[in-house]
Amino acid sequence: MIFVDTNYFLRLFLADNAHQYQTAKELINNAAVGKVKIFTSTIVVFEIYWVLRSYYQRDKEQIVKTLEDFLNLEFIQLEERELLRGSLKLFRDSRISLVDCYNLIFAKGLGAKAFKTFDQKLAKFISVD
Repeated sequence: MIFVDTNYFLRLFLADNAHQYQTAKELINNAAVGKVKIFTSTIVVFEIYWVLRSYYQRDKEQIVKTLEDFLNLEFIQLEERELLRGSLKLFRDSRISLVDCYNLIFAKGLGAKAFKTFDQKLAKFISVD
């Protein structure tokens, strides 16, 4: 198993460095056909989001599309894929941050009876007691 970090995926998505793009593409292609097994973490997904938003100044729609495409690469082992899909759907359809969406979906999945926050945007979105 090979762990793949944020910068490999970013090079693949952005193709902004020809050599690194080719290296990343080769690894991903090999994984796609089963020559190697790769995995990554939820934190890497959030790093991709953060870098695309803050450094590359991609808009929400572009980021959602990139992350949806990434989550559809089923050959990449990712523990919280469905949690991230739900978070991304909520993020796409709301005005709250991806992190808040993740926390809401996470809490709901574990059966939370309440969600406490001082975040006003989030509080408007959910019923907070």
